[in-house]
Amino acid sequence: MRVDVRVTAEADELRSLHNWLQVDTDVRRSSSLTLQEQTPGPGQMGGLVDVIQLVTDNGWSAASFVVALAAWKRTRPQDPRIEIRRGDTVVVLTQCSDDEIDRVVRALEAPASDEATEA
Repeated sequence: MRVDVRVTAEADELRSLHNWLQVDTDVRRSSSLTLQEQTPGPGQMGGLVDVIQLVTDNGWSAASFVVALAAWKRTRPQDPRIEIRRGDTVVVLTQCSDDEIDRVVRALEAPASDEATEA
């Protein structure tokens, strides 16, 4: 399964989240993380880091992943918005409340659908 994570903040914040997830034993054990760049626009020297791509195996735990995202978010001085996309499913982590974490986990664990949904 592939999951893409975007952060509404500067590229340094996305790199910080990438490093945080790489150190998390539960996330690292069952997934591969890469920083993906968008294609450079006219006049740009190189691409901008745009998304963290997570490729998971069967042992992946959506709950551990979302808890790691929430833990990182709570350490940030400027409250970044985290968008998580799996196929056509898009969920947003904003407040990191227990209810929101549960909602995001359920959305990531649900069978993939062909219809776009936003939770």
